[in-house]
Amino acid sequence: MRDRDPEGRPRSARPRDAYGRPLPYGEPGVPRVPDDYAPTTEQALADGRGFLSEGLPFNAHEVFEGRWKCAPEEERELWQGLAQICVGLTHLQRGNGRGALTLFSRGAARAQAYGGAYDAVGKAASGFTQDSDPDQAIALILAKLPG
Repeated sequence: MRDRDPEGRPRSARPRDAYGRPLPYGEPGVPRVPDDYAPTTEQALADGRGFLSEGLPFNAHEVFEGRWKCAPEEERELWQGLAQICVGLTHLQRGNGRGALTLFSRGAARAQAYGGAYDAVGKAASGFTQDSDPDQAIALILAKLPG
């Protein structure tokens, strides 16, 4: 059965490890981004960069997903793309190179379509392989991400 908030909306109360994997209830996990997080563009970039600098791309994904949900329609593809790139980084950390490549491809296309500084983020993500070093990949995305 899925966790729900008082209004009946699905919410995940399970703790997660540093790679975003669910842990058993009662286990200590890493702090989570709140389900109702609705950042500005500047806050999302700052928080996402902060999590990436800590080696926590799953948390950065949650930040970008939070912005995706509240962003103006014309920005949503960008935020979805950045979230997908961060999930790709998470898959690299977990040893799932094939899944990482799928997400890098989807996320890179969305980021590059937005243009500007995000084109470099998409190009960086497009250059990863299933054997890319996760820490180096995170560092490269962090270096290319505006903010």
